[in-house]
Amino acid sequence: MFKKFSFKAQISIRFRIFIAMTSLLVIAFSAIAIVTIPQFKQQSNKYHEQRLERKNSQLLRGISYIFQESTIDLSVQKLDSIFKDRIFEIADVQNVNFSIYNLDGILLNTTIPDSIQTFLNESIINELNNSNNLSIIKKNTIQNVQYRSSYSLVLDNKSNPIWILNLPYYDDDSLNTYELDSFIIVLAEVYLFLLFIAIIFSYLVSVYITKPLSEIGKKIKRTRLDKTNKKIQIKARSKEVNILVESYNKMTEKLNQSVEKLSKSNKEQAWREMAKQVAHEIKNPLTPMRLTVQSFQKNFDINDSNIDKKLDEFIKTLIQQIDTMSTIASAFSNFAEMPAQEGEKINIIEITRLALKIFKEKHITFNSEHNDLQVSIDRTQMIRIVTNLIKNAVEACDQVHDPLIDVSIELRNKNVLIYIKDNGVGIEDDLQQKIFEPKFTTKTSGMGLGLGMVKNLVNSYGGKISFKSKIGQGTTFKILFPVFSK
Repeated sequence: MFKKFSFKAQISIRFRIFIAMTSLLVIAFSAIAIVTIPQFKQQSNKYHEQRLERKNSQLLRGISYIFQESTIDLSVQKLDSIFKDRIFEIADVQNVNFSIYNLDGILLNTTIPDSIQTFLNESIINELNNSNNLSIIKKNTIQNVQYRSSYSLVLDNKSNPIWILNLPYYDDDSLNTYELDSFIIVLAEVYLFLLFIAIIFSYLVSVYITKPLSEIGKKIKRTRLDKTNKKIQIKARSKEVNILVESYNKMTEKLNQSVEKLSKSNKEQAWREMAKQVAHEIKNPLTPMRLTVQSFQKNFDINDSNIDKKLDEFIKTLIQQIDTMSTIASAFSNFAEMPAQEGEKINIIEITRLALKIFKEKHITFNSEHNDLQVSIDRTQMIRIVTNLIKNAVEACDQVHDPLIDVSIELRNKNVLIYIKDNGVGIEDDLQQKIFEPKFTTKTSGMGLGLGMVKNLVNSYGGKISFKSKIGQGTTFKILFPVFSK
């Protein structure tokens, strides 16, 4: 099953703090921009409404002077005639262009150049008549520019409606837009500077906050169950970190006590197992020795004509059992012995040939394209490694019709590779993981210390040992040593 990757889980606390602090500034800037822009638009809209109302009021006051100058009541036709002559004068004084319609919505006169609106829409007239303040405003958009049009009833001296005043107005937002753009630019510059300061500040704060956590994480990674662990010596910068450090130190103290107890227990257990193994192996030859002595004592007759022959057999039996006990003692001694960590410079080709001369079997062959490959290892220990592996190979080939043991040495990537290959019975799959364990053996005799000793020796000199085996096809051991270099 594939482990599901979580990007969120990979983000460090330091990065999250950094992002959170900088994000707050960005969000604040965005919020101010979001609030400010509509506010500017609202203020601009209110400004244009008030300006249109002022212009409309000024224009109505200018028109009202026509009625104030006349002391007699004039007919509507007479007023229309007088206003046609005064309309441009009023437009110049008020500095605006406007149009005058009669109450039926028919255009009487206008100062607007190229005006084509000669009739008012009936809906505008109805809406104006129903208006409480005798004035309405219509809004339209022409080429993305807001267009307002004010319609007001013009009253005579007796407050009777006589005309309809139409005042067009275009929302000129160039000044407001300039002010808004200037404000946004200044705000952006200030926030960019603050963002730069915030990035540096948030980075320093995140480092300050998370540095103890990083140190704690490194210590936890180095925590081992097979050695004494050191406590964390950190000056706590916060209550939470202090609690975490104290908890880790308490755990480390308990763990060290457990490691010490476990190490002591393991050593005692190892000595017990070794004592049992030694006692068992020594007991095996002692039993036949005792039986032999008892038998000889029971059947001893000084007048027996074959007494010399029997005595000789008795002595040979004892010597054989004593030799067995000596072999057992040597094997345990060799397994427990710690080899020298610094070996001598030797020619691995020459030493391997020398080790193979001990064996008289004709089916042992040696091959190498090199005559001199230098490695750093003790000469005696190297001979022990080779002879032990060859001995195992010979025993594995005892039941093979055409036995073959091939020893070869190669040079690859500044490493010397030694191959010891046989066509023996092989090693079963479920036993291969135990092959280097002490006391493990597939033979009916022996103590199972040979391969364990070989692995210890190889590892002690910076080498590696491995093997491949198939039932009925044989086993190949591979030993790797680095080439000697000064």
